[in-house]
Amino acid sequence: MLICDTHADTLFTAAMEPEKKRDVTLDTLKKGGVNLQTLAMFVGDSKEIEAIRDCFGKMYKALDEFKQQGWKQVLSLRDAKEGETAFLLSVEGCDLLYDGMDIIDQWYNMGVRMAALTWNYQNVVATPACVNDTDKLTLFGVEVCRKLAEKKMAIDVSHLNEGGFWDLLDKGFVPLASHSCCRALCDHKRNLTDEQLKKLFEAGGYVGVNFFGRFLAPKGDITLELVADHLEHMLEMGGEGKIGFGSDFDGCSLKPIHLDDPSGLPLLMDVCNRRFGEKITRGIAGENLLKYYDRI
Repeated sequence: MLICDTHADTLFTAAMEPEKKRDVTLDTLKKGGVNLQTLAMFVGDSKEIEAIRDCFGKMYKALDEFKQQGWKQVLSLRDAKEGETAFLLSVEGCDLLYDGMDIIDQWYNMGVRMAALTWNYQNVVATPACVNDTDKLTLFGVEVCRKLAEKKMAIDVSHLNEGGFWDLLDKGFVPLASHSCCRALCDHKRNLTDEQLKKLFEAGGYVGVNFFGRFLAPKGDITLELVADHLEHMLEMGGEGKIGFGSDFDGCSLKPIHLDDPSGLPLLMDVCNRRFGEKITRGIAGENLLKYYDRI
């Protein structure tokens, strides 16, 4: 069974907090049977462009170190294979595009295949959910999305506001949400409403369920069953064949019991098998993500 994860902040942690113990290592990925781990290049928590450039420079260095340590990079989802462990690159926040759209070509050439338009700060492309619900994409942002689509790079709407989300769909783009959950089960701005989920799935999009407790439940124990509840709700919204895992490992402090890192994924797979059956579980584990990239 192919297992894929669409979001982890491991590169940022390695670059900016090298002394910190990481959730995602080659060892924990192999123990969890993960075949494809998406590593996000995250813009960081500063709005200043110089700080963002510095952050990316440090992540480029960390990436080289990962490769020297034996991490294998793939440039296409179809290069992910059962029995192997590899990573795919993404970008979380297009703030660096302040320097111009040519950066997208640089990202593509280094293997980036997914780009989240925002993090938690408004930028030259779009507005995040934590700022307002109404702003659409900027004119420049629409051009950015067109270029991403032309290069078959997934447009990631996790963190994006509703105005930008609907603008994307109205313009015919087919985005994914790399690490998001259901607003109906946990009323958080970062989560997607039922209407958003239905329309995203109808458009052929994809959602990776986030394991961060803040997005899974407003209070109480954070369990594997709770993760499965969000998957089940997405199935009810039309998500069969279009959902998977977007852990947010190395970016979340509150994780489900028994799921501190990728090594706990087999336990989550057991829960999914019991609740959804083998066919749907195989899709959630990884096959659905490959099919999404085939669609775009």
